[in-house]
Amino acid sequence: MSHIVPLDTQPEQALEQLLDAAFGLDRHGRTAYMIRRGMPWLPDLSFAMLDAGGAFIGSLQSWPVALTQPDGAQVPLVMVGPVAVRPDHQNGGHGRAMMDKVVAVARARSMEPLMMIGDPEYYGRFWGFSADGTAGWTAPGPFEQRRLLALSVDGRPVGGEGMLAPRMALAA
Repeated sequence: MSHIVPLDTQPEQALEQLLDAAFGLDRHGRTAYMIRRGMPWLPDLSFAMLDAGGAFIGSLQSWPVALTQPDGAQVPLVMVGPVAVRPDHQNGGHGRAMMDKVVAVARARSMEPLMMIGDPEYYGRFWGFSADGTAGWTAPGPFEQRRLLALSVDGRPVGGEGMLAPRMALAA
């Protein structure tokens, strides 16, 4: 039986190899990487999936980012992703289990809204992520507006206008 552990229990090199296997060697040019550039991932909201034998087969990272408004003020957000599962273990519910975990932890802590770039039908159906409050958001690099998703974990509305970027208070 597989189980979830903190991501920081796994070697950095193993994480990079997993991400390369799941997303390809050109993954660093994607818009999501530009949004979180220079930010460390959040250990309390980042998880590893281990198989029954203890092999590292999946990861979910979360990042401190912000919606930078036209006046320069930042609205803190947590960017979820990438959710990566080794190709030979995909479609086994591992990614879904890690998503369940991150959403549950964020809700228990009444954290800032979660956001991601993802499939609205999938992430909306299981966790309630939606593009409803993100119409005023933009991102560096190419993206599809309908895939820019957010989830309030404490009931406060999500919205606003601005550019998604690293959270400056933490980047300094």
